[in-house]
Parts: sequence; structure tokens; C-alpha cells
Amino acid sequence: MLDDNRDQAGRPSPDALLEKARAESRGRLKIFLGAAPGVGKTYEMLISGRAKIADGLDVVIGVVETHGRKETEALVAGFEIIPRVEISYKGRPLEEMDLDGILARRPDLVLVDELAHTNAEGSRHPKRYLDVKELLDRGIDVYTTLNIQHVESLNDVVSQITRIRVRETVPDSIIDLADDVEIIDLTPDDLIKRLQDGKVYVPRTAERALTNYFTPGNLTALRELALRKTAQRVDDQLLTHMQAHAISGPWAAGERVLVSIDHHPRSASLVRYAARMASRLRAPWAAVYIETNRSINLTEAERDTVASTLRLAEQLGGEAITLPGREVAEELVRHATANNVTHIVIGAPKKPTWRDWWHHSITDELIRKTGEISVHVISGNEKDGTTARGVRAAATAPELDFKAYLLATGYVAIALGVSVVLDQVLDVRNLALVFLMAVLTSAVLHGLRPALYSCILSALSFNFFFLPPRYTLTISDPESVLALFFFLGVAIIASNLTATVQRQAASARQRARTTEDLYLFSKKLAGTGTLDDVLWATAFQLASMLKVRVVLLLPEDGTIAVKAGYPPDDTLDDADIAAARWAWEHNHAAGRGADTLPGAKRLYVPLRTGRAAVGVIGLDSDRRDGPLLTPEQQRLLDALADQAALAIERVQLVADVDRARLAAEADRLRSALLTSISHDLKTPLAAILGAAGTLRDYFDSMPVEDRSDLLSTVVDESERLNRFIANLLDMTKIESGAMEPNHALHYAGDIIGSALRRAAKILDGHKTEMSIPANLPMVRVDPVLFEQVIFNLLDNAAKYAPEGSVIHIEGWADADNVVIQVSDEGPGIPPADLTRVFDTFYRVRKGDQVRAGTGLGLSICRGFIEAMGGTITAGNRTGRPGAVFTIRLPKPNDIPKLDELR
Repeated sequence: MLDDNRDQAGRPSPDALLEKARAESRGRLKIFLGAAPGVGKTYEMLISGRAKIADGLDVVIGVVETHGRKETEALVAGFEIIPRVEISYKGRPLEEMDLDGILARRPDLVLVDELAHTNAEGSRHPKRYLDVKELLDRGIDVYTTLNIQHVESLNDVVSQITRIRVRETVPDSIIDLADDVEIIDLTPDDLIKRLQDGKVYVPRTAERALTNYFTPGNLTALRELALRKTAQRVDDQLLTHMQAHAISGPWAAGERVLVSIDHHPRSASLVRYAARMASRLRAPWAAVYIETNRSINLTEAERDTVASTLRLAEQLGGEAITLPGREVAEELVRHATANNVTHIVIGAPKKPTWRDWWHHSITDELIRKTGEISVHVISGNEKDGTTARGVRAAATAPELDFKAYLLATGYVAIALGVSVVLDQVLDVRNLALVFLMAVLTSAVLHGLRPALYSCILSALSFNFFFLPPRYTLTISDPESVLALFFFLGVAIIASNLTATVQRQAASARQRARTTEDLYLFSKKLAGTGTLDDVLWATAFQLASMLKVRVVLLLPEDGTIAVKAGYPPDDTLDDADIAAARWAWEHNHAAGRGADTLPGAKRLYVPLRTGRAAVGVIGLDSDRRDGPLLTPEQQRLLDALADQAALAIERVQLVADVDRARLAAEADRLRSALLTSISHDLKTPLAAILGAAGTLRDYFDSMPVEDRSDLLSTVVDESERLNRFIANLLDMTKIESGAMEPNHALHYAGDIIGSALRRAAKILDGHKTEMSIPANLPMVRVDPVLFEQVIFNLLDNAAKYAPEGSVIHIEGWADADNVVIQVSDEGPGIPPADLTRVFDTFYRVRKGDQVRAGTGLGLSICRGFIEAMGGTITAGNRTGRPGAVFTIRLPKPNDIPKLDELR
């Protein structure tokens, strides 16, 4: 970003010094950047680490992936390696970098491979680069590796080149944070040879990679991206160094383009020329407008030209900058040297040559002062103006303020009265100062025109009442003629300067109010989380700042529809609908005051972002004819519309992410359901079919005992299948919101006893102990649902607890709840799974001897208990292995007394 340091030349930039101080307060980051896997990033990082060990630094390995490469494994030997931490994810143990272990060890330097890696769920940070940031904040230096395809800003470019979308990305801010970026470069031919030799992937993987990703064209393009990204980072570091040490540029190590614009229409062609030049040089560029004292006198049309040109620069990928200054050439040179600009584009002078005799043109002054900076003088094309708005501006004819002229007359009258009194003691020529005070007062309070009127009136009064011969406009004394002439000249100059200062102050106040309103609007938009809130805030802000009626339209089902308005208005006639749709489809203004469909009642302006139009603004006012907005209001509308469009796009992107997340969750549930149907439900069906088929074919020849065993198998597996199907139906009711418990007061011990009798076959081989006090308060539950909860908990305990172990059921009451607890003597629940065991289709990893389930039982328990107003939690027993499930149900306040039941 270009720096706008207003300090005197030769002084370091405060921003650069602040950035340098921040870098010194944290650890140093070095990134080994490569164009593709296999170029030797990890190898080079390990060699650099060994060099640091030789220098006496304390170096450890946080995580290094050798991928079976013998050369890399040989380099790892001799380093202290921080053991990785094991995290269980979806039943599989995963190893991740032990961040806490590194922080406790606190080395001088830690080596962290694969910066773009996504950590396993349950880690402190979701991404490894966040782990690296925490290490840097703690003052630990980090060496890390990164491939260019993982850089966030290049994700789309890499996808277009390789036809592969990389999911693991690193923000560009991490690369900007790096103190050093070392490019690990390898030619495409050498990298392909390494791949063929099996030094990157195993042979089968290498063969697929050579066909799809590691083609010479892909590798060449990725190599160029890596080299350019590194060069860009080095250029930024050079600029920061120059600013921190007050070094005047340019140092032409890299190219930077600056274009100077003004209020002339040709500025648009200058901006386009600068954009083409920057594209050829592959350099950053900016458009700068220098706001001098003369800028206050620009017409609205000229101000509109400046604003449109700056917007054009932003649309073409440049940075739009407005700088205050006394002289344009001086300010341009100061800004260019402070930001290492190598090329300045400026328009050719349009003034007559004879005017250069006493005042050089801005172009001539710039060429004289730029030194080593190249200056490109472009004639420009007046006809190639800025991109047309397509909207006519309302006239801003100045109003004649009679009150100001009356007050100016009063100030002169007061000055006349004071002069009559002072005429007795002062020389007549000193009385001119009194009239000059009246002129300055008019200029300060009412502007230039009343001041000029006051100037003429004062001159006539001074001549008529005080210059001999008095009471005539004739002047007999030549000295008096000269005095009156200088009085008139001084009064005109003083009134003009005073009025200019007054206009500047008024403009500054107006700009401050507008800036504050825009800031408050952006702050309000940043705090909104829903689309309706964004639309309402936008409609209200536009209506209050532009004094118009507003409707906002967004796309819906292939068309455009009204979504908000202020005042509320949701009816549009055919002409307005046609204009709004045209503005949406063509991304251009239409309707009242526009070049297209001017017969509409409202003016429709598209809400644009860098990607596309996201909506349309409709504006209307009580004035039924002519354009709606002045040029100043059009510029304000542009600023408000840009902020609103970004806010709408942000909300829509969040909604898209939520929809994608829900779709992914739906796919996960669908996959889990299919898995349950194809395996867990198929298993009992296979057992039933096998037993029934055996009975059908060999019934007469089978012993009675075998028949009984097969029939028992059919019954048992049918009951198991019935439970699975019942669980699926119950889960469907819970997720659809159709669960309506039939609450009534019940004694929990009775329902638990019924569940134990129902689960007798499941619990065969386990011992059960129930401790439910007789005086346990009654609970308000649905007995069928509560029995199913207890049954599912018993079924879960029987699955995981070994045979012969004891399943405990306890109950007690505390101050507010009745507590039921089911515990077993199994292996317990892994800590990472404690919060997930109640998720739909989630199953804790278990051994082969444990019978399978659908992963719905505990999820149904939570749904049923919450529907009855209670809570259920999972935990582990203290002092011994085993899982504990605790149900808390609120004590009812309306328990009837025994006498009432009789």
C-alpha cells in the first residue's frame, strides 16, 4: 500500500517504523516457497536448521513430513523432535504438532513443515498457520514450507491452470508477515525427472501425477507464480526499508506507476494508459488527485469528473488516492519518492505557450523535479472521457440570498456611522480601515458575492461622505484618487481571500459530516447479520442523506423483486419494473433522468461489487420532473451504494457458506444412513433369512433343540431389526419437530423397572444394580419416551461393557432436579468424543467384538429428554473405567399430596 507520510522530507515514515517495531517484538518467520511438491523445500529447511544449530541456536522439529524420502530422513537425524500429540478423529487416531509442548520447551527456532495443513478437529487451531502465528507471538522463530498453490489470492489462478481446486489455503497476510521468503526453484524437467525416479511419490502415484498435475506447462506456470510472488514480497520489503530509513526513491528494483489526474475529461484516458502500462510491467499502480486551494472553485461537473476518474482507476485495479497540497508538482514528487515510484504519467499542458513566461506548467515543474523518475507526458483525448454515468444531474444554480446582501448593507451602514464619529479625531484616509472591516465581515459570514457588493458599496460611501468635495462622487485631490483605488483593490483581494477560506471551512465541515455519516453507516452495516437488517439500514441511510424515497430490489427466481423501502413501498408500475430489470441485467442506470427508459417514475441504479451486480436501488422524490440528484449527491450515492453492495454480498456469501455446510451435513447424514441400511440393518435381515431358510429346507430332519435355536435367532434378530427401524422413525420425528410428549406425573422407578424387563435379553450376561429410593419425587414425563431413553442407555452399556460386568442405575434428588444416572464398567468414552456421542449417526470407535449399531440411540435419548424439559450429559467414572450418562429432570411444582390423591 502506498504511504502518505506528511512529515518533512528526510524523516522516516512513522508507519514503516511502527511495522519495524512490531516485527522486532515477535519471532521471525522464514517461508521456503516452492512451485510444486518435490522441489526440495523440506530438504532446504532442514539444511538451514542444521546451519542454525552450528551457529549455537536451540533448534527443534515441530513437525516434518519426510514422505519416505531417504535424503530427507537422513537430515532429520540429529534434530530434537517434539513428540506429536494424538487426536482421535472419527474413530481414527491422528497425530498433530504438539503446540503446547513446543511452547513449554521454548526453543530459539522450530521447524514446521506444510504451513497450509488443516489440523484435526479438536485441535486448538483449525489451521497450522494459526499455530505458527501463536509461536511467533510468543517470540519463537519459525521456519516453514509452503507451495504456491496454497496461497489464497492465487487459488483461482492455480485452479484455472491445473484444473484442480486446492482446498487448503493460507491467507496472503501470512506471507506478508514473513521476514524472509526463500524461493526453492527447480526447472520443470528436473522436477519431472525426480518424480520419475521415485523421489517424490511412490511409482503408481507418480504416474498419475505426471499425467494430471506435473505437466511441463503446469509446472512452468506455477514456477512463474512462485517467482512473481517472491519478487512482490521482496519489493514490499524494499519499500518498507526505504521508508523506515528515510531513503528517497526511486530504487528501480521493481516498477511502480503513478498517474496524476485533474478535473479535465482527458484524465480518464490517462488512467487507462497507466493501467495498460502497469499491466505490461506487471507493476502496482495508483491514480492521484492533488487537492489544492484552487480545487475549492471547481464546478460540480468538474468535481464529478474527478470522482468518476478515481472510480475508474479502482475498477481497473489501481489505487485511488486524494492528497492535499499547495503545489501539484511538488506534492507528486514528494509522494513518488516516498513510495519508490518509477513511472509518473501526466497529461500534456493545455495552456498557451506565452503563459510559461511567468509561470511554468505543472508538467514542466514535474520534469525538473523528478530526477531519476521517468515522466510520461500523454496528450490524452478529451473525447475519451470517463465512463458515462448515463444519469443526468439536477441543476445546481446558485440561489440569490437577499438577506445576505441586506446584512452586507447593514455592515457598511455601521461602518459609516463609526467613521462619522472617528472623522473628528482621525485622518480621512485612516477611515478606509473601518470600511475594510465591513467588507471582511461580509466575506466571512456570507461569501464572496455579498463581500464584493459590500466592497463596492463601501468605496462609494467612503468617496461620497469623506473624500473632498464631500457629498459628491467627484474627487478633486489626486492623492484621494490613489487612496480610493488602493482601498478598492485591497478590499477586493481581502474579501476574495476571506471568502475562499470561508468556503474551504464550509467544505471541510460538510466533508466531515459526510465522512462521519459514511463511517456510521459502514459501522452499522458491519454489525448487521441478516439481509433484512442490511436492506433496512441501506434504505434509511439513502433516504436520510439524499432526501429521496428509496426502494431496494434483489434478484429472486430469475427476476427482480422489491425487498425493502423507505418509506415502505412495494408497488411498481410496468415502466418501473422494466427499468429496474434493465438496470439489473445490463449493470447500468436506467429510469428517470437516465439515458435508458427515462419514462419510469424512479431512477434505478445497480448495486455493484467486483464480481457482479447484487441488486438495484430505486430513487424517487416529490419533484415530478427533471433529474433527481445533483452531482454531489450522485457521488454520495456512489459511496453509499458501494458500501451497501459489499454488505449485501457479505451476507449472501455467509448464507452460501451456511447452505454449503448444511448440504455437506445432509450428505454426511445420508451417507451414514445408507451405511446403516446397507450394513447394520442388513445384518439382522441376513440372520433372519438364513435361519428361516434352514428351517424351511431341513425342518423335518433337524433336532428339536436346533429348531428352537433357529427360531430364537429369528425372534431375536427381528426384535433387533424392529429397534433399528423404531430408532430411525423416532429420529425422524425429532428432527421434523413432530415430537409431542404426553406429559404426566410418574415414579421413575416404575418406568426404569419396565425398561429393565424389556431389555432382559440384551442384558443377559451382565449384572444390573438399581438404587432408586422409594421417596424419590415424581417427575413429569412421557412414560413411553422415558422408557425408551432408559432402554437405549442400557443397550449402549451392554454393547461396550464386558460380559459379567455390572450396570448401575441410580436415582436421587437435588435442590431443583431429579437425577437418574446409568453407568457401566466398560472402557469409557474418549475425552474428544464426550460432546459428540449425542450426534446423529456418530459412533465411538470400538472393537470387533462389540455388536454394531446405527449411531442413533444416544441422539434419540437427547432428543426425547430435551423434549421433556430435561438434560442429558455423558462422562466417565472417576477412579475406575466406565461411562456415565446423567439425566436431569426438573422437579414439578404441582405434585399432589397423598390426601388429594385419596
